[in-house]
Amino acid sequence: MNIAIIGSGIGGLAAAIRLSVKGHNVKVYEKNNQPGGKISELRMEGYRFDTGPSLFTLPNLVDELYELCGENSNADLPYLLLENNCKYFFSDQTEFNFYHNKKLLRKEIEIKTNENAETILHRLKQSEEMYNVSAPVFIFNSLRKYSNFTTAPYRKMLLKVLKLRANLTMHNANKHDFKDPNMVQLFDRYATYNGSNPYKAPATLNMIAHLENNIGAYFPLNGMYSIVNGLFQLAEKKGVKFEFNSLVEEIIVQNKIAIGIKTSKKVESYDLIVSDCDSKYLSTNMLRHPHQNRINKSEPSSSALIFYWGINKVFESLEMHNILFSNDYKQEFDHIFNHHTLSEEPTVYIFISSKIVKSDAPAGCENWFVMINAPSNNEQNWEEFIKAARKNIVNKINKTLRTDIEKHIICEHIASPLTIEKNTLSPNGALYGNSSNSMFAAFMRHPNWLSDIKNLYFVGGSVHPGGGIPLCLASAKIVDQEIPLAYEN
Repeated sequence: MNIAIIGSGIGGLAAAIRLSVKGHNVKVYEKNNQPGGKISELRMEGYRFDTGPSLFTLPNLVDELYELCGENSNADLPYLLLENNCKYFFSDQTEFNFYHNKKLLRKEIEIKTNENAETILHRLKQSEEMYNVSAPVFIFNSLRKYSNFTTAPYRKMLLKVLKLRANLTMHNANKHDFKDPNMVQLFDRYATYNGSNPYKAPATLNMIAHLENNIGAYFPLNGMYSIVNGLFQLAEKKGVKFEFNSLVEEIIVQNKIAIGIKTSKKVESYDLIVSDCDSKYLSTNMLRHPHQNRINKSEPSSSALIFYWGINKVFESLEMHNILFSNDYKQEFDHIFNHHTLSEEPTVYIFISSKIVKSDAPAGCENWFVMINAPSNNEQNWEEFIKAARKNIVNKINKTLRTDIEKHIICEHIASPLTIEKNTLSPNGALYGNSSNSMFAAFMRHPNWLSDIKNLYFVGGSVHPGGGIPLCLASAKIVDQEIPLAYEN
């Protein structure tokens, strides 16, 4: 078949590779001048920054793409397992390292928390079981194909459905299981990995802790954008064609069948189309008769406000991934999701790739990716928000690290929901499409194909199974599994 893929995010690249391996003729249309989608990079004054996702989990899904092509990912995309998944700074001045090694983690728990180490280690085992039970059903298969609900994995999940704790919110489950408020807050944080609110999202999402803390947090030796470069080069090796600076304006549909695409330059016919752009954007902008579905009524995910700072100092107290927690987490999420504003005392995430990729900053310096969770754009005064947030973030860093960070910032770039929306065509700047702020959220996500438009498929973070690198790769795997059968029918 001749297949068009709209967008070269991680999901689009993975779909292009998988479909080209099967012998299809694949062409990728990308509105920007380089591949990557939300995974991009920024360079200024001798510093390099990864501007999108900063955490690399389930690297085997990337390895699998190389293996399909008969290539070795170790040679083209080397990565390492982090010894310390993340360093947490709590408002009571506790500093907690979440080590991957369970012996080191046990000691850290015993010294730094009021929790029994067995309680946290048991939770990690529970998260593993949640993942193992639910992943074959909810992550690596479509929820639109009814035959998937008659399989052995689905029957196994039904027998253990209570262990998924979908009737509880993440926070309620964490508050029930842990007595140390710091550990409750730490495990609540995993809701932010798909832009959700731990006070509303189902406790099933606690499985996310398994990916990072059991399987492991990894990092590419050449930075996150090297994942994109590696997959782009792999796709080109398999004959995939790329057309950059090419915005798809319309998906042409005749008799409820997608038959081609229209750009500003031309109209081209295709046997099949795979979209890796935001599904809400596609519905509103690329179809003459917008496809209305549940996603348009669902609550959008959170967005982000990010400051990229070139720092002229090395902070030995920081790791690659660092969290400076607020003293009132509930109030912070209330601001984001209920009032669409920012807390005056936000949780601050600091990602420093130069801890491993030394060339990402000049000698004796560091590249700081400083992020707070933010509401999606709802016509707020972002100029005012950014000014206030920067002041609050600086105060938080100064207090936590006992420094005067302003003295060390020598260059700066800012990303907001407005720029995220513009650069990635994500409506309202929502990073993950819809939030998962209900127990039925998994079933409410946009599906990987539509029943009323044939030969149109969907991958990426705004559709099933969700956002983040592993789930985007999983969406491509689902589409790859289903396209041949669907096309024959």
